Amino acid sequence: MANPGAFKALRIRTSSGLGTFFLQRRSASTFEQAVAASLPRTTWTRDEIAEIYGQPLMELASAAGNVHRRFHKPSAVQLCTLMNIKTGGCTEDCSYCAQSSRYNTGLKATKLSTVQSVLDAAKIAKDNGSNRFCMGAAWRDMRGRKSGMQNIIEMIKGVRGLGMEACVTLGMLNKEQAMQLKEAGLTAYNHNLDTSREHYSNIITTRSFDERLQTLENVRDAGIHVCSGGILGLGEVPQTDHVGLIHTLATLPAHPESFPVNKLVPIKGTPMFGQEPVKLEDLVRCIATARLVMPATIIRLAAGRVTMPESEQMLCFMAGANAIFTGEKMLTTDCNGWDEDKAMFDRWGLEPLQTDASNIAADPAPAHTEHLNHIDPIVLEDDGEHKADKQSWAHG
Repeated sequence: MANPGAFKALRIRTSSGLGTFFLQRRSASTFEQAVAASLPRTTWTRDEIAEIYGQPLMELASAAGNVHRRFHKPSAVQLCTLMNIKTGGCTEDCSYCAQSSRYNTGLKATKLSTVQSVLDAAKIAKDNGSNRFCMGAAWRDMRGRKSGMQNIIEMIKGVRGLGMEACVTLGMLNKEQAMQLKEAGLTAYNHNLDTSREHYSNIITTRSFDERLQTLENVRDAGIHVCSGGILGLGEVPQTDHVGLIHTLATLPAHPESFPVNKLVPIKGTPMFGQEPVKLEDLVRCIATARLVMPATIIRLAAGRVTMPESEQMLCFMAGANAIFTGEKMLTTDCNGWDEDKAMFDRWGLEPLQTDASNIAADPAPAHTEHLNHIDPIVLEDDGEHKADKQSWAHG
């Protein structure tokens, strides 16, 4: 028999005596394999992810919730606060962005915020329960910004000194700049892909998809956690473009530590203003698919959450989302406030997720921890290993 492992021998008594019959085993489907996974994998094909994405939504969301419980504590949701440390004046042509200098959105460009003003804001965020403080500057890249880099390094050190995770998004980075940020103690670097490779050129022309991937590589090689996701509602076709976005990130050498899912907030004056909003079912389907394909990754409900009723947010949490942005603003758009989110947490029995990066400020995590995920429900152990069901899981 060519493949004995594909068959099961069964002894059955018949009228003529005992007989041996061979029953062909049914191989598990891609969806079943994803549901049963005990480790992340980076070998997904696009067709496999499309098969998962195309499952009936109730079945998909339920399965994602089960996988979520295997890798995370379902009631633990990370609170993150994002501050715009340099507003507007960006030379890029991202068609959704109010901060592009190419569009008349009424936004006034500002200089880089002072270190002290940023740390004051971080302290307020910490006092309100935020675990990660994110700082965004509207720049294409960091070339020729030596003084700006030095100020940002001081911001990172100050945020870590408060006992918080520090994340920045500054545009494209080269390898040397990434290492500078790593040495300052940076926890994570956000650089979204925005959408699939195929749809990307319809959204932005001033920076290539591969340039974005190169920045992610530079960040990963420096030992900084990669935070990368997309924006839903950019005129894409969900069945192909959401699958394409997830496939690109799920087949990187290591899965991103976090995957922000943004719901487009249409800004008057940008080409995307008036765009049809993403449907709830497409948002939940994207989150559930990402949870099954990248089970250890933190999935963050990001921009646009303020437009979602609480019931819709809960659907996203049940399908695998486990982080939110909270506070006064999300760059240039409105954000759910701390008091509002605290009340929501109380109603639904949610609790803030804590990680070791917010507990160790003096000694930033070594580079090898980029290859670990937030598997532990609440706390990453001090020895640098994630504990879950008495096992450690490799990132990606």
